[in-house]
Amino acid sequence: MTGNGGVSHWWQQIGLPPSRPPLPGDVQVDVAIVGAGYTGLWAAYYLAALQPDLRIAVLERRFAGFGASGRNGGWLTNSVTGGREGYGREGGSRQQRAMNETVDEVIRVARDEGIDADIRKGGELTVARNAAQWARLRAFFAEETTWPHTDVRLWDADETAAHVRVAGATGSVWHPHCARLHPAKLVHGLAAAVERRGVRIYEDTTVLAIEPGRAVTDRGVVRAEHILRATEGFTPDLAGEHRTWLPMNSSMIVTAPLPAEAWDEIGWEGAATLGDGAHVYMYAQRTADDRIAFGGRGVPYRYGSRVDSDGRTQTRTIENLTALLRSFFPAAARVPVDHAWAGVLGVPRDWSATVGLDRGTGIGWAGGYVGTGVATTNLAGRTLADLVLGRETERTTLPWVGHRARRWEPEPLRWLAVHGLYAAYHLADRQESRGGARTSPVARIADVVSGRH
Repeated sequence: MTGNGGVSHWWQQIGLPPSRPPLPGDVQVDVAIVGAGYTGLWAAYYLAALQPDLRIAVLERRFAGFGASGRNGGWLTNSVTGGREGYGREGGSRQQRAMNETVDEVIRVARDEGIDADIRKGGELTVARNAAQWARLRAFFAEETTWPHTDVRLWDADETAAHVRVAGATGSVWHPHCARLHPAKLVHGLAAAVERRGVRIYEDTTVLAIEPGRAVTDRGVVRAEHILRATEGFTPDLAGEHRTWLPMNSSMIVTAPLPAEAWDEIGWEGAATLGDGAHVYMYAQRTADDRIAFGGRGVPYRYGSRVDSDGRTQTRTIENLTALLRSFFPAAARVPVDHAWAGVLGVPRDWSATVGLDRGTGIGWAGGYVGTGVATTNLAGRTLADLVLGRETERTTLPWVGHRARRWEPEPLRWLAVHGLYAAYHLADRQESRGGARTSPVARIADVVSGRH
């Protein structure tokens, strides 16, 4: 029987961490960070490294790594969330270079801090499984080659099969700037590294509002010169932030370990993460213990920006993901799906991530990663540390710094728009699966309406 919820397979595999004490009451610190996921922990890590005498408190509603940081697909990749084009040639190139370097920075810190997170750098592979997807991938490759630092390669069906044998694959695009990892091991190790540097993490502490100079919680008020919001998909729960970012749901399944004969059939020896060219795309990795972790969209959004807390996903979503996994890898049908779970990611109205600090109020923020946060959170954390300490660095001049998107529409427009868009993308994928080398016009319209392109 497939387990469902319980945060994620990643946490169930290593065990939930021991509880840390909650905020003991009103406290005064130099920097208060709201959210103990990757963003908040990376910000705390670099702040403490750069200025060890800082008093830093991290406030977390549940436990460190409870949200997307402990539930994601384990892709440490160089994606520029929202694309480079809006930043111009010079700004987009600098942002891409910074993201490439960030992948290696996370790997370095994990090594130096003794965090064994099953990290293996094998690149990112995006496969096409029909003519329309293959046409889009070829166009994507051509565009990528016009930018520096992308390092992409285009592989035909035979070259793709030499790396991983996906049923029906017609070709793929690969780049080297990605590593697979175990998300919970990384966030658990990072939290411990932060505490070794003197940072206090207060769990079971709900922040109700962020105001200049203070974070108001259910257990007391934390006063600080700087308050950093690092709440990603849970941002709508804060006072005044209900329409800032939309909490998009993503679901995952993981198989039991596959036997050696199944891997002989599939290949996938190089540890590349795997995605596809569909509009409602999937994402996957071969885990260190020879499972396949496979994700995609279930119910994309819940009315009123509601967020589930236990990680359960819908039975229909589990069935759909299982069927898609087995269509990619028929050999995987020989093993059961062990576990399923879900999480939320933050989506700005323009689909572009952001980091910044308002010097007038002392309030900083980072997020809106749209599912590409495993690496981007590190760049955000380093940038927040620079901004708080008043350091002028290459990072603080990157084009995403200070970016703000307009707010999402009120309900019921928000719910209708998101569900309508994903219905359109599902329809476009079905149309393209029947043949034809052109992208469905339904998807083109949805892209324009959504603001993704």
